[in-house]
Amino acid sequence: MSTPVKQDWDVSVREGGMGGSNVAVPRGGPSWRRYMAYIGPGALVAVGYMDPGNWATNVAGGSAYGYTLLAVILGSSLMAMVLQTLALRLGVATGRDLAQMCRDVYRGPVRWILWLLAEIAIIATDLAEVVGAAIALNLLFGLPLLWGVIITGLDVFLILGLQRRGLRWLEAFVIVLIGTVAVCFGIELVLAKPDWGGVVRGYAPSLQIVQNAAMLYIAIGILGATVMPHNLYLHSASLQTRDYPRTPEGRREAIRFGTIDSTVSLTVALLVNSAMLILAAATFHRAGQTQVAELGEAYKLLTPLLGGTLASVLFGVALLASAQNATITGTLAGQVVMQGFLNIRLPDWLLRLTTRAIAIVPAVLVTVLVGERGTAELLVLSQVILSLQLSFAVFPLVMFTSDRLHMGEFVSPLWLKLLAWLIALVIGGLNAYLLVQTVRGWFG
Repeated sequence: MSTPVKQDWDVSVREGGMGGSNVAVPRGGPSWRRYMAYIGPGALVAVGYMDPGNWATNVAGGSAYGYTLLAVILGSSLMAMVLQTLALRLGVATGRDLAQMCRDVYRGPVRWILWLLAEIAIIATDLAEVVGAAIALNLLFGLPLLWGVIITGLDVFLILGLQRRGLRWLEAFVIVLIGTVAVCFGIELVLAKPDWGGVVRGYAPSLQIVQNAAMLYIAIGILGATVMPHNLYLHSASLQTRDYPRTPEGRREAIRFGTIDSTVSLTVALLVNSAMLILAAATFHRAGQTQVAELGEAYKLLTPLLGGTLASVLFGVALLASAQNATITGTLAGQVVMQGFLNIRLPDWLLRLTTRAIAIVPAVLVTVLVGERGTAELLVLSQVILSLQLSFAVFPLVMFTSDRLHMGEFVSPLWLKLLAWLIALVIGGLNAYLLVQTVRGWFG
């Protein structure tokens, strides 16, 4: 069933889906200079927590239920911080990313099933990202949805161009786009004038969330949009791109600085996600527009509700920035998953084109079949699919990081093990409950 994993830094770094260690880390000097070398992987991960799938679930949740589902965003974000910390700890301690660990530890059909589920999760992720970018291009420039999907699918060439200049260029580009999204939503909130008392109360958990089947469906969609399977694979690989000393002291510092980078980035993602839902609650829900779920509809309604075109333009610009960002990191995650599980040897450009094609072809087909109408249901469904796939990445991650055989001295302490298992069980339980409710709906 499982075998010990030999820690071989040189081999694992060369095999890694992110291309090996290529970002220098100062060997001395003040700690803040060394920390600066670790800034970037957290941003790559945080992008996935602000993609169009989040937009769809947050807009739907805010318009339908006001500020109530802020508690779900907060809880999901805290879970994400713990799980992403586990992912980076795994990469640093073993020299293997999560996909490589699954390949090494699991044998026979288990490994292939996990790979297939990871690919399905990446397809669902990319579907949301590509459709979201196409919607933004349609809203801002009137471009037909199908052409927007095709144009967005070609962003792999942007990735290749940036990575040829160095990974730091790609990370800087991602950080700039994150800042663009954050600024746009900051201005939107000033224009919307939300009820801040209601916002504070919304962060308190409510039993109504699990008692209302429709609310629970959106809540699990938010969970799937926030804690994303592909991010766990990506983060376990991305920190290995730092050329820190492969010694116990060097690894401890990498874990410490990597955790700070991840937590700061995910806190920004928490604030942006909250802003999305707060905006929907303060505009649509307050105006009695409780069925707003289409991003195009939200774009058009913001102008009359907030009294100007600036709000709609900012909404479109932020959507385009977040979608473009997410397609970049989704492609990188696809590379990590394919190379890690299958151990294939392909040139980087061919590997990225292959992983991009796997994701983009379903997006094109679905867009042709669904058209412009129904994109909201499609985006929310993609996030529910992600949530259902999540356990198949979370449980192996928690098992590996709780096992001293794999982690050595970097095994999770008891409190982290208990917290991680609790999160895994909560995610699994919510997904099982959703499946039961869905089946009952089919036959009831």
